[in-house]
Amino acid sequence: MTNYTEMAENLKAISDDVNNDISLLANASALIYSSLDRLNWCGFYLIENGKLLLGPFQGKVACTSIDLGKGVCGTAAVKKESVLVEDVHSFDGHIACDSASNSEIVIPIMKNGDLYGVLDIDSPELCRFTEEDREGLELVVKTLEKVL
Repeated sequence: MTNYTEMAENLKAISDDVNNDISLLANASALIYSSLDRLNWCGFYLIENGKLLLGPFQGKVACTSIDLGKGVCGTAAVKKESVLVEDVHSFDGHIACDSASNSEIVIPIMKNGDLYGVLDIDSPELCRFTEEDREGLELVVKTLEKVL
């Protein structure tokens, strides 16, 4: 069982005196990727010019641009709510950046009341993510929002 409270505290600790969003997100993706098991991708897509553009991540080469409303990331961005998908192959409009991914969770990130981007995490396992993971990752993102 993952200790998300500890992960959030570690994120806060590594963000002290970091005044650059890219540096912070790079370390955040490394922290999350190394703290969770059975992942093949963990990273951020950031809003720029009305699209989600690839930000810092851990894992294989990824899609560089995602339209709002498209795929799991674009859906979470438009809804401004977390999306947990047990089987990405059953998600209408799923964007397959890595054909090895089978489940996904996406958490929107807000900054000053506006959508900043999304945290995207993929797993090669079906049904890898639970409601406990969603709640825990939302706590981690809330911590991230405070330090961005």
